[in-house]
Amino acid sequence: MDSTDQKLITLLKNNGRESTTALARKLGLSRSTVQDRISRLEDRGIIAGYTIRFNADYTRRQITAHVLMSLNPKFSDQILHNLKKIPLIRAVYAVSGIYDMIVLVTAETTEEIDRILDAIGRMDGIKKTTSSIVLSTKFEL
Repeated sequence: MDSTDQKLITLLKNNGRESTTALARKLGLSRSTVQDRISRLEDRGIIAGYTIRFNADYTRRQITAHVLMSLNPKFSDQILHNLKKIPLIRAVYAVSGIYDMIVLVTAETTEEIDRILDAIGRMDGIKKTTSSIVLSTKFEL
């Protein structure tokens, strides 16, 4: 990956919907060259997909919970399969220590968070959960 690819990726991270024409103008390249570079980055697996970034006001209104889970390892595949079905779950991390996983839940109300926590607690193979509600974000990169 050269410096032009890195600049292109930075521009796409800032606005994944920006047209190839606008990207080409910013990079001083032709539109077809930019399209070729994007295709190569996708083919090499460097760009795996495109996503959206939420407005800061919308994000601040969201309630986030970190759910630490201890589980029976025999059920881990089934638990992951069930967690993927819950749209309010944003991420699942396997971790070391006394807990096996951390689940990141984001919702608009505490009632929704409570419903998700109950659903997680009812899953076969879950031994214990401990939840923390995020009060504020001090910084995020």
